[in-house]
Amino acid sequence: MSTVIQVENISKQYRLGIVGTNTIKDDVSRLWARLRGKEDPTLKIGVENMLAKSQSENTGLRSDYVWALKDINFSLEQGEILGIIGKNGAGKSTLLKILSKVTAPTTGKVKVKGRIASLLEVGTGFHPELSGRENIFLNGAILGMTKTEIRSKFDEIVDFSGVENYIDTPVKRYSSGMYVRLAFAVAAHLDPEILIVDEVLAVGDAEFQKKALGKMKDVSGGQGRTVLFVSHNMAAIENLCARLIILNNGALSYDSEVTTGIKKYLNSLNVYKEFIPESKEFLFTDDLFTLLNFEIRQNGKNDNFSITDEFEIIYKYIIKKEVLGFRIGFDLIDNINGMTIFRSYHDENNKEITSVKAGIYCSIAQIPPNILMEGTYVINVCVGIHSKKWIISDMIKKQFTTYNIGGINKIYADKRPGVIMPKIEWQSKLEFYENNI
Repeated sequence: MSTVIQVENISKQYRLGIVGTNTIKDDVSRLWARLRGKEDPTLKIGVENMLAKSQSENTGLRSDYVWALKDINFSLEQGEILGIIGKNGAGKSTLLKILSKVTAPTTGKVKVKGRIASLLEVGTGFHPELSGRENIFLNGAILGMTKTEIRSKFDEIVDFSGVENYIDTPVKRYSSGMYVRLAFAVAAHLDPEILIVDEVLAVGDAEFQKKALGKMKDVSGGQGRTVLFVSHNMAAIENLCARLIILNNGALSYDSEVTTGIKKYLNSLNVYKEFIPESKEFLFTDDLFTLLNFEIRQNGKNDNFSITDEFEIIYKYIIKKEVLGFRIGFDLIDNINGMTIFRSYHDENNKEITSVKAGIYCSIAQIPPNILMEGTYVINVCVGIHSKKWIISDMIKKQFTTYNIGGINKIYADKRPGVIMPKIEWQSKLEFYENNI
């Protein structure tokens, strides 16, 4: 494997509220220092990134200049999938913009071998007045592809995106989900050697997220492409990536194995340490919601259930700030044919949208007896917020098996059609004796 990205001592400085330094003297001083490989002389000594630390400690320190990134070093081999995580403002998007050559570093250098396709925000590289069809060709041209090459991929791109009915409509009329689906399809299918994807996939629905993650796996494993993936969805990071880096206040604080890194990061975010052990492995987290635990249980068992007894689906989770219309639920899926039997949310009996306060919650769904047939089923976790498409179904799931002891009469051993088998009460009575007919 060859090195396709080499990042050497990358730093990026911004001046708050102003483009440029506002004086020729400062501009010349910065340029001269940069040419000599020295630190920017306009940054005051001792200033911490984003000024937050110095101000919170009441040091009185103040500067118009901040470091979004500071001395970042790493390399990436061909075919690797690298996950990048960190708090908001940690420098993730700035790093991707530098790698994508959207912006230049203040110090340091980046060596890239191969063609880069970037998806940094909704509609990256799209012209709003052009149609979806025209934007596919525009993006291909930007990547250096010929019309013949783009035409050979065109049908595949449109089919993957699912916007074929609107392909000749100006993209300014697309919803954010349609925008992302088409933008990702273009970026992933036009044969880039390096694919860079920011948090934009969170806009898509669960089906598209699953398809996009599968495509990133395919382009890496099957085609030897390199992928950089930024997300707050820890389940997606763990499922997709083989390596993880964590950015903290513009500095690289971790570069190694994924599972250990996720635990380290989530523990650093945990504001409920008095309730949760240090070693707790979270299933999903972002700035609003953390899923601590999810289990299916029947009489102490968690994966093999009698069809004649009730079982429970149990969630323990954190709401980090008050939110309107939070919902947690599940899809019950037949594992044989993949068909969704039903979906249920915890607030279905509410007559109106309610506000959920910050805190630690436990929600339990009780599944009545005599519903399912013998077989294997999957529970997918669903989490949503009113007016925001945020479903993590397919990312977090558990499988269980049902068996029949003392339930439906087993004299009839053949498997009947259908996926549910409720115990229906029947009444039969003799209306006429046969000799009276």
